Amino acid sequence: MSRRAIATVTRPAGRDLTAPELERFAKELAERPELWIDLVRHDSDQRHYEELLGDPHVTAWLICWMEDHDTGFHDHDASAGAVAVVGGAVREERLVIDGPPVDRVYEAGGSFHFTPADIHRVRHVGDSPAVTLHVYSPPLLAMGAYAISPDGVLMRHTQGADRELRPENTGPRAAESYTSVLRS
Repeated sequence: MSRRAIATVTRPAGRDLTAPELERFAKELAERPELWIDLVRHDSDQRHYEELLGDPHVTAWLICWMEDHDTGFHDHDASAGAVAVVGGAVREERLVIDGPPVDRVYEAGGSFHFTPADIHRVRHVGDSPAVTLHVYSPPLLAMGAYAISPDGVLMRHTQGADRELRPENTGPRAAESYTSVLRS
């Protein structure tokens, strides 16, 4: 894989991209598996991820998922982003005030985008490993990971983009605890 080859995938140049533009770029990158397929690796303990492209306006990542891999609820600080699913399936959940999270499953060939203001969670679903391509603009430097404090307050923890996101709340009722805090 060559960063120079990935840089040839069609996208607007010389500026930050909008979320819909990022989704188009992720889908075009997905159509060029020869540029990233050799980097696919699965690890049952954690997601495997590889940076494919980094320039002043865009970063692109390959992420490999297996059972129980979960980002927890998070934001992307100042970056918009998009995800193209190239193998397996992932579930995206978005936090909603006064209601349960909105969720949707994306299988191979599916894609979605988000703005810097969106708080969401992505996790592996299904029986087979998943592979996704993520693109961010401006480049992803920090993220906010969300947790529920013991007294029920939703809290944001800033972390660098070089750390693997994991759920801040664990256990089968974690999403329900987010929902109950947001309904209060």
